[in-house]
Amino acid sequence: MTRAMANSISAILLVGSVLIANQSLAQTPYYAGKTIAIIRGGGAGGSGEFQSRALIPYLKKYIPGNPNIIMEFMDGGSGRKAANYFYTVKPDGLKIASAGNMISGPILGLSGSNYDIDRFPYIGSTETGNPYVFFSRKAAGLDSLDKVRNLRGVRVGAHSVGHSVYITGRMFAHLLDLKEPRFVVGFNDPEMDIALANGELDTRTSGNIDSVFKDLRDQVHFHATISNPKGRFDGRLPGLPDLDSFAKSDRERKVIELFRAFQVPRWPHHLAPGTAPELVRILRDAMARTFKDAEFQQEFKKFMGREPSPLTGEEVQKIVRELPRDAETIALYKIYAEGGALPPR
Repeated sequence: MTRAMANSISAILLVGSVLIANQSLAQTPYYAGKTIAIIRGGGAGGSGEFQSRALIPYLKKYIPGNPNIIMEFMDGGSGRKAANYFYTVKPDGLKIASAGNMISGPILGLSGSNYDIDRFPYIGSTETGNPYVFFSRKAAGLDSLDKVRNLRGVRVGAHSVGHSVYITGRMFAHLLDLKEPRFVVGFNDPEMDIALANGELDTRTSGNIDSVFKDLRDQVHFHATISNPKGRFDGRLPGLPDLDSFAKSDRERKVIELFRAFQVPRWPHHLAPGTAPELVRILRDAMARTFKDAEFQQEFKKFMGREPSPLTGEEVQKIVRELPRDAETIALYKIYAEGGALPPR
């Protein structure tokens, strides 16, 4: 073999090895060796964290490349701080937002809602909306709705201003005609349970009825509910009146419907605007496969006390696009969400 022939063969082998290496690199999943952070738009503790904890191991399982997935917390503005943050992050698919209350911010014009909910690529929600219940501390002797109504300055516990527990607390207080209710904020769910048991609060609301039955059933009296979807009642609370029955106008009935609409994608997960469609597709597919996994469903029930009721990314995107945006109804909802005195009826 001549030197020229040997050089030619070497060149061919070199080109072939480069092509094979490039092909191998091209087949390496994007997420291999990477870390995804789920940014929880709220503090640690409570159902917001628990549903993501249930999700993480199975999401990792179904994302090609099996990336490491961690959770970070960004409390503030009932999820709006985290949503604003996602308008500044690199759209590389390595950060996933989980903030249940951020959707309502721009529609209501809430302070600090510097983002467009229609621009986020949604990849799924672990749950649809839950019924909410209004209940009081048994030890305070508040065993009837009339007694709650007649207690001037009743203390209603809540998370931060704008949180769904705060909003529902004010909705119940207004539509049930409570006398000069006081809204005590700054709790997460476990802290609020303790405050109620210790007599620091008189009443509160919750969208996690299973948790209430597990931890507080013998300590509280139930007075009313917001069925969600409308007409879906919890069989353990037969005869509990729906808040709709206390509404005195179409406007009040519509504001309850708007709350239900905001709650349908209960825990929406989204990416930064501008994330590549291929990455959106990968994560939507991983979420959809996770939701069908029987082990995930068991894990979710262990954390949350109930079965998941998931929505795909495409379903969440459609729900967000079609949310009601009626100005008169929004004006009343904003009063509930923001603070200050409740209006006369």
